[in-house]
Amino acid sequence: MITSDYLRVLSRYNRWQNAELVGAAARLTDADRRKDREAFWLSIHGTFSHIYWGDRIWFSRFGVCEAPSVAQKQSASFIDDWPELMAKRAALDDVIIEWSNGFASGPVTGQLKWFSGSVGREVEFPLAGIIPHIFNHQTHHRGQAHAMITAAGGDTADTDMFLMPREQWPTGIFP
Repeated sequence: MITSDYLRVLSRYNRWQNAELVGAAARLTDADRRKDREAFWLSIHGTFSHIYWGDRIWFSRFGVCEAPSVAQKQSASFIDDWPELMAKRAALDDVIIEWSNGFASGPVTGQLKWFSGSVGREVEFPLAGIIPHIFNHQTHHRGQAHAMITAAGGDTADTDMFLMPREQWPTGIFP
């Protein structure tokens, strides 16, 4: 079971890590970001585009944004322009935080029901399982991006949640 406080921590960690890694990638050349690095989504740019696509598909199911206009297989090229991708990423991270603020205090309950294009059928699953999945998906692919940025000579920051600056944590978490 997860609580609304933990959900708010996850949403802020997500924003912090996206800002850190997108910033590190932005210091690389466009050619370095687009180079095929034999990762699942091929390149740094493709991986960030896929993460953004994934967030859009998931959060569209909660009604807080529109679903992407392309299928998952095209997610690496969903947003081709780097400055546009950076701006849309930051804006969506703010939307995710606002969404997380809307949960009542206490345990996160309820179900999410959606049509999954990946499995070709309607699915229903508890929010307490879906929400960690969404944030784990982001973390998984950010780890790939982190490795690619480092391999490209980029300078990346720490990713440990406990190192997130205190001012970025939700109020009331620390005494």
